[in-house]
Amino acid sequence: MKKTLIPLLILAASVAGFESCKKDSTNETANVQIRLTDAPTALQEVNVDIQSIRVKFRDDENDSTKNWVDLATVPGVYNLLALQGGIDTLLASGTLPERQVKEIRFILGPNNTVKDNGIVYPLTIPSGAESGLKIKFSKALEATLNTIVVDFDAALSVKEETPGEYKLRPVLKIK
Repeated sequence: MKKTLIPLLILAASVAGFESCKKDSTNETANVQIRLTDAPTALQEVNVDIQSIRVKFRDDENDSTKNWVDLATVPGVYNLLALQGGIDTLLASGTLPERQVKEIRFILGPNNTVKDNGIVYPLTIPSGAESGLKIKFSKALEATLNTIVVDFDAALSVKEETPGEYKLRPVLKIK
């Protein structure tokens, strides 16, 4: 009886110790980076004024603005064409809970332009000027560094509607 009781006590103590070391997944955090890159286009510049980046989680109940989490963003005007051929830039970072991300939103400022044949034109953003550019996707954040690279395809996103009138209809992909 003593020979079987001792191993059972050791096993019970080990299981209890292991269970007490488990971490509560609701309190875990993950480090996140949002990076930007682009594919080639015939334009000389495509400048997008990025002011902030926000993240929404899959388990948020509704789409109200209070459920968005703002990341520490490096605001500025980014020339998408300088981000080609494997080059990217850090736009935002932060520490978020380990949850399922469902959407990223780019909030843009008013200084969006294109340069074509040496002339700079305003770049109009018909949808998204107020609400931002949205990327819907699904990614579970983990305790390690999570890098999300957004490919802002300028060639597919910028259209010349009439001579000198350019509109941005963003084509954004997660790489």
